Amino acid sequence: MRGVFLTSTWLLCSILLLPYLANGEGFMEEPDLEYPLFDYGNIRLPTPSRGLLYPRESATREVRSLDGMWRLVRSEASDPFQGIREKWYENSLRKTGRNVLAMPVPASYNDITTDDLRDHVGTVWYERTFFVPRLWKGTQRTWLRFGSVHYSALVWINGRNATHHSIGHLPFEADISSLLNFGGENRITVMCDNRLGNRTIPQGSVNNVKTDNGSVPIQSYTFDFFNYAGIHRSVHLYTTPIVYISDLQVSSQLTSEGLGRIDYRIWIDGIQESHMGVNLSHIHVQLRDREDQVAAQQINKGIYHGTLLVPDPHPWWPYLMHPDPGYLYDLQFELFVETNEGEAKVMQDSYRLPVGIRNLKWNNESLLLNGVPLYLRGFGRHEDADIRGKGLDNALLARDFNLIKWIGANAYRTSHYPYSEESMQFADEHGIMIIDECPGVNIDIFEPQLLENHMSSLEQLIHRDRNHPSVIAWSVANEPRSYKPGALKYFKSLVNYTRGIAHGRPLTAAINANPSTCHLTQFLDIVGFNRYNSWYQNTGRTDMIVNLLTDEAQKWRKTYGKPVIQFEYGGDTMEGMHSLPAFVWSEEYQVELFSRHFIAFDKLRAEKWFIGEFVWNFADFRTAQTITRVGGNKKGVFTRNRQPKEVAFLLRRRYFALAQELHQCQLPEDLTVYISKKVIRHQEL
Repeated sequence: MRGVFLTSTWLLCSILLLPYLANGEGFMEEPDLEYPLFDYGNIRLPTPSRGLLYPRESATREVRSLDGMWRLVRSEASDPFQGIREKWYENSLRKTGRNVLAMPVPASYNDITTDDLRDHVGTVWYERTFFVPRLWKGTQRTWLRFGSVHYSALVWINGRNATHHSIGHLPFEADISSLLNFGGENRITVMCDNRLGNRTIPQGSVNNVKTDNGSVPIQSYTFDFFNYAGIHRSVHLYTTPIVYISDLQVSSQLTSEGLGRIDYRIWIDGIQESHMGVNLSHIHVQLRDREDQVAAQQINKGIYHGTLLVPDPHPWWPYLMHPDPGYLYDLQFELFVETNEGEAKVMQDSYRLPVGIRNLKWNNESLLLNGVPLYLRGFGRHEDADIRGKGLDNALLARDFNLIKWIGANAYRTSHYPYSEESMQFADEHGIMIIDECPGVNIDIFEPQLLENHMSSLEQLIHRDRNHPSVIAWSVANEPRSYKPGALKYFKSLVNYTRGIAHGRPLTAAINANPSTCHLTQFLDIVGFNRYNSWYQNTGRTDMIVNLLTDEAQKWRKTYGKPVIQFEYGGDTMEGMHSLPAFVWSEEYQVELFSRHFIAFDKLRAEKWFIGEFVWNFADFRTAQTITRVGGNKKGVFTRNRQPKEVAFLLRRRYFALAQELHQCQLPEDLTVYISKKVIRHQEL
């Protein structure tokens, strides 16, 4: 058995690292840009995801966090297979003879130390120990769940392989009951690989370069944010009964009769594995409102789907569109069993899921929520902060949502990857709408295995987020090279697949091609484009924004006849840099650039089909080292430590003015300051 295990471990590792391999050293060669036009007819579609419910405690489930200080060892950059070959998973990492670092989880490892770990290319190994109670043995399942690891991950428990995953930003889990030492100490070992290749999502390349210290691998990529790596989100140990609720799918709508309707589907697993001598009795489904009152309920016998009708429903509304935004019900599922001897029915498992009741529809003119046309105002964002990189930080998350609400935004795009599940829950609770984007940033060099991985990233994203009322659209890519000949068949296949699993949301993408050359937009429901007038083009000329922007938006509309959103605009601004008259990189220039865009947006809003304006970016963020970036990308309305630049106050007045105009929301008292008794408060609005 030992030999079989070692062989399977090597095979598994080879499969995970295959996208990176092009020569015997385990590093990619220079990509060949002359790819043929592939036939995508025989693409292997992703295996549908199962499970992955967010860990929640209940009467039948216990959740424990494995967050905290782990140990980390890096492999030699020239030898990413080193730990596999030397079997580091069999014993404590302290026995490797290498330098062992204390490493917080969750966090990116890059900015924690003071050495060159920041730019390490290849694999690192994490480890920690934990105890499992004796009482858990045999009576239930024990699961290990990762919120995300960047990018490829191999996981061992007590030296035995437990699970693997190959796309960052997304959760994965495994039932580890058979691998545990119940009542004693256990060791978890994780190998994390940050390398990107032509076929990974996102893409990149690794090349060996000569330095003063010899040849070293260098990771290159075209996306404009730092390639942080590590265990980025929480690690949980949780239990379920042997027979348990493994998955849930929920959709909702408001009926023409004034009722709320919730359709649900339940997956039950473990029946054949149970040795308890039990039979399924029924499933009790109960919907409770904020006051914990039962709004609707149902008992299912022998079927795993149903519909709840809710009288006098409280709809889920976005922020500033209703006095009570983000209304969530508590949908409770209780699984009951009965023994073969016909004894009393016993609750076997229970799980609670927050749900919102709302309608989402779209046509060639607009996107409507609860019958009201939406005008989206918000940001592109990044999960990025000082020291922790892309690691989950609840304090930072709370600060960000407070700033989003302070500024009057009602939406953001998860540029350019899925954000944490905790951030999705925040959005549900606060009524912030989300354009949910997969990690397909700057897609290029189109070929079948890349398409398979791209499809898989979308399938996993949609499976994870399909039950969130805040999600109003799926974004299939950001700034793909959609003008290239190979893009047509690639994106036709990708969008056709995604449309079949879209769960009642429209499809969009953030495009930087031209309307006449893009091969992707024709397949989408909403046109989204990125354009940096007076920054990357016509730098310094804010008198060249209004006409260029309105003309381009109208071309997108005329070409495709669909609703249009500008997903990105802006300019880099150094906090505290001032210039009169305005000059690029100054705070005054950012204000002037935004103001000119507002003129164009208002002209376009009159056309009705223009449905949103998104600033790039919410806050400054780290990028790779380059002479065009001073400590990172400075296009943020807020600094990296979440303090406002001058433009934040202008944008706040803009967003609240739109909310008052469109939805008659009450304006904050501190929106403007007192000037004189002859100036009426809020007059400029």
